[in-house]
Amino acid sequence: MLALVLSVLCSTLILVIFKLYAVYGVQTLYAIIVNYITACCTGLLFYTGSVTISDILEKPWVLGTLALGVLFILVFNIIAKTSQVAGVSVASVATKMSLVIPVVFGVFLYKEILSTIQVFGILLALAAVYFTSVKKNSRSVSKRVMLLPVLAFLGSGLIDALIKYFEEIHLTNDELPIFSAVVFCAAALTGFLFIGINTVKKPLKVNFKNVIGGIALGIPNYFSIFFLLRALQNEQFTSASIFTINNVAIVMVSTLIGIWFFKETMSIKNWAGIAMAVISIVLVALF
Repeated sequence: MLALVLSVLCSTLILVIFKLYAVYGVQTLYAIIVNYITACCTGLLFYTGSVTISDILEKPWVLGTLALGVLFILVFNIIAKTSQVAGVSVASVATKMSLVIPVVFGVFLYKEILSTIQVFGILLALAAVYFTSVKKNSRSVSKRVMLLPVLAFLGSGLIDALIKYFEEIHLTNDELPIFSAVVFCAAALTGFLFIGINTVKKPLKVNFKNVIGGIALGIPNYFSIFFLLRALQNEQFTSASIFTINNVAIVMVSTLIGIWFFKETMSIKNWAGIAMAVISIVLVALF
């Protein structure tokens, strides 16, 4: 149970750090690149086996890590912007509700069967993203801002679906740590490509705050997955129970942090969206 608590805290910390980027003037893209370098190094540090570049290049999933690397950079930037503009609670719900997407992929790719309750849960999750995103002064909120939680929802879900695909088709249990490290590495390389393109118009200046912000993000980013995998090894709980407790706890803890520390305001619609989020996770994961 301690591993699950640590996973929740690390996942929540990621959203809080995104919020603090705006407060302290950290450039999100550069910090996220440093984050992935940090996460990759952390994964390699905790990987006990031996690995060479030639061995990795021969893996059937190596090309998939490149696609995931691009998605990681894009989606992490979207989640960061969502957290900064729409709030920590909105970003949390948008990303955690995305679990319905790999469920839908499972129906088509793995011939899994959804119950009527699970279908209702998926529809309720979509409604939760909307209601949690709506602010009191909705007329003053641009369509671009309203689009951010939707993009975070779709992007996070697509990443989960692709990771599930590689786990089902290509990966063995022993390869999970090194696979994660290579994905983080691919994301960092993709970020460097974006920086190279940007430096044509604007010369790159090393910012100490970006480095510190990236390191601060990379460590909880890695351990949020590490501790979740450890929690799933607990035979006293089913994986569905672990995922449900994990996602619900992240939504609720991040919402409370948003209210207490960042003074985010919640309307009746927002609270209704949070309630829908919790109910939908339970319906999708447990039934």
